[in-house]
Amino acid sequence: MTSEVPEPTAPADLIETVDAATRSLLGAVEALQDSDIAEPSLLPGWTRGHLLAHLARNADGLVNLLLWARTGIETPQYASQLLRDSDIEEGAPRPIAEQLDDLRASATRFSGMVRAMPPERWEFRVRARTGKELPAALIPWLRLREIEIHRVDLNIGYLPEDWPATFVARLLPEVARSFDHTASAHRPPDAKPMTHDPAQPPPPSFTLVATDTDFTTTVGLDPTDTISGPAAELLAWLIGRDDGVALKGFLPNLPPWL
Repeated sequence: MTSEVPEPTAPADLIETVDAATRSLLGAVEALQDSDIAEPSLLPGWTRGHLLAHLARNADGLVNLLLWARTGIETPQYASQLLRDSDIEEGAPRPIAEQLDDLRASATRFSGMVRAMPPERWEFRVRARTGKELPAALIPWLRLREIEIHRVDLNIGYLPEDWPATFVARLLPEVARSFDHTASAHRPPDAKPMTHDPAQPPPPSFTLVATDTDFTTTVGLDPTDTISGPAAELLAWLIGRDDGVALKGFLPNLPPWL
């Protein structure tokens, strides 16, 4: 899950937050039964088992990036896309006890590696699975995103409105910037207002206004519509986790966030 890279904050500020989110996730998963694993998640084509296996392998993939940053020796997040996908498929049908053991162990490896990182190596740049370069200082944030967003995707009662306010306050502007960048990148520098290739859908362009915080921003050029609602609802709609029915304003069709 790598979007436009925001300014990094001190990794130490997020270590405890990631650990707390992990403990909360594990507590929720412990309540599941083996029969729940094969039930569909909110991600098309993936069961809850797929998501749990993905969360474990993501932790290990981010450990690889931390190793890269610490040693300077290139260590890809995943050995290959094929291996990543096969690991998730093979791990998906495991009973809940095995899923939990894997999730706990991978989370422990990640937490240990984060705490062992020499401070001077946090600015070392690594390359995520998508090919985007980023400072190692962002890796704890990437893990927190995975935990919070995919906990909603597990479809076990955790909703966007349950996201911590600090999480929403950081991710909402980040996602909005990524859409703004996409919209601007598809507009020729000499284009007239509101012009676009008629063969392609126009890039999204709107103003976002959070009704429960002071957040407001513009996505794209020449916005004519304003979309308003609680910050968590705006974020959930932008990243495809909500249909936006509770929001006010015209909702355009959005391209995938990632």
